Amino acid sequence: MRKQDAFSRYHPVVNFLFFLCAIAFGVVIQHPAYMLAGCLGAALYYVLLKRSKGLKTLLGMLPVAVVLTCINPLFNTRGAHVLFTLFGRPYTLEALFYGMIIAGMFLVMMLWFGCYNEVLTSDKFTSLFGNLIPSLSLLLVMVLRLIPNFMRKTKQIIGARNCIGKGANDQNTRKEKVSDGMTILSALTDWALEGSVVTADSMRARGYGTAKRSSFQLYTMTTADWVLLVLIVALSACVIFAGGTSATFTPELEISHISWGFFAYCILLLIPTALQIKEAITWHILRSNI
Repeated sequence: MRKQDAFSRYHPVVNFLFFLCAIAFGVVIQHPAYMLAGCLGAALYYVLLKRSKGLKTLLGMLPVAVVLTCINPLFNTRGAHVLFTLFGRPYTLEALFYGMIIAGMFLVMMLWFGCYNEVLTSDKFTSLFGNLIPSLSLLLVMVLRLIPNFMRKTKQIIGARNCIGKGANDQNTRKEKVSDGMTILSALTDWALEGSVVTADSMRARGYGTAKRSSFQLYTMTTADWVLLVLIVALSACVIFAGGTSATFTPELEISHISWGFFAYCILLLIPTALQIKEAITWHILRSNI
C-alpha cells in the first residue's frame, strides 16, 4: 500500500473539495499570473507525491506544452501585433500568449488529476457518493481507474508476448510493428469489456445500490478536517469575490491587475504541499530529540 502524505489523511470531503476548487479555477481563470501559480502549485504537489517518477513525467509534459504554445498561432491568426508571416498567415503575439494559456491549462489539468488519482482513492470516492448516486459512483470509479489499469495491463501483455517470442523489436518492419500494436489493442479491449461485465455482475450479486452501503474504512470529520474545510471555502470565496482575474488575448491583450485574491489563490494551492512540509519538519525535529 502506498504511504499516504499528510493531505491524503484528511477526510475525503476535504480532499474532494480542494481538488474541485483547484481544477475548476485552473480551467476557468485564464489570467497569466493565476495560470502560472496553478502550474507551480500542481507541479510541487505532483512531484512531492510521485518523487523522481513525477519529476520525469513533468519533464515529459513540458515539450508538449511548448508545442501547444507554438502551434496555436498557426490556427488562430487574430491579433494586433504580427511577429512574422508563416505560410502566408500572420503569426501574432496575442495568439502566442493565448497558446501559453492553453498549454498552462493542459499542465494544470494533467497534474491536478494525477494528484487526484493518488489522493482520492476509489474507496474514498465511493464512501462520498456511494449512497447518493450508487450507479454513477461505480461508473466514475471504473472510468478513473481505466487509464492506470490500461497502462499496467499493456506492460503485462507486452512482457508476456516478448517471453514467447511474439513481441515486436527493432528488426521488425513497420507493418509488423503495427500488427503487433493492433493485437495488443485487441487484447486490451477484450480485457476491458470482460472486466466491466464481471465487475457489474459481481456488484449486482452483492446487492450494490439496493441499500445503504458501508465502507471498508470509516471516515469521520475531526476538528482538523473542519478547520481545513473552512479554510478552503474561505480562500475560494476570496478568489471568487476579489476580482482581478479577467484576461483577454485576442484580438488585443487586456489583462487586469491582480488583486489580493491572487494571494488567497496561492495559499489555497499550496495547502497540500505546506502540510507535507510541516509534517516532514515535525518528524525531523522529533527524530533529532531522540
